[in-house]
Amino acid sequence: MTLAVDLGALAADIAVEAGDLAARRRAEGVSLAATKSTLADIVTDADREVEQLIRDRLAAERPDDGFLGEESGAGEGSSGITWVVDPIDGTVNYAYGIPAYSVSIAVVEGTPEPDAWEGVAAAVYGPALGELFTAVRGEGAVFRGERLAVTSETPAGALLATGFGYDPATHDGDLATVRRVMTMARDLRRIGSAALDLSYVAAGRMDGFFERGLKPWDFAAGRILVEEAGGLVSRIDTDAPRPLLFAGGADVHARLGALLVEG
Repeated sequence: MTLAVDLGALAADIAVEAGDLAARRRAEGVSLAATKSTLADIVTDADREVEQLIRDRLAAERPDDGFLGEESGAGEGSSGITWVVDPIDGTVNYAYGIPAYSVSIAVVEGTPEPDAWEGVAAAVYGPALGELFTAVRGEGAVFRGERLAVTSETPAGALLATGFGYDPATHDGDLATVRRVMTMARDLRRIGSAALDLSYVAAGRMDGFFERGLKPWDFAAGRILVEEAGGLVSRIDTDAPRPLLFAGGADVHARLGALLVEG
């Protein structure tokens, strides 16, 4: 097997182990460990424990690789490979008992900047439903043994997913973006996990996705999934505090881009 395939298999194995730990901790009851950017943006003890499990696995199996995690930050490596990890994407859902949360693991190579690195492999695992989405560069994206493909036609309008920032000061701008985009939409979904949103775009469950303010660990794995499923992912306003990411098949991506760049 190629290195990329090996890394993809490892990412999938770790994602499932980490997700199962998160699910067990959720069943036991979660506690708030801290807040992040605002009081609404919580972090649980489980986030930290799950990320530590992932770091420990990688330290044992890929000690020369770099690491970029939501909870524990960055660690440089010497191999040129970096693992970009969100241990529980959708923490608020997780804390409230809503089953839309996931473990997101991406393997990338190159400089540690999301618009400069190249995706190698990805795994997004939703423990509550036992759903694992995987991708390997040049090998496609897969769900339960079947190759994934983004939707190519949206005759009834595009089913779109999005998310909002936790800072109330950003809500008016996000809602204005939604108003512009709704002109091409069949309907809108607000699931609460960008990694799942992008996985669903890759699987054809959603036609497109857009959101401002995502961090690299929020979208690194999902972007690889969408691209390997034949879709496109773009980021604009990358010098702004809240860059805008949008994704979809070629037609939806182009229409989203036209509407979003207008604003």
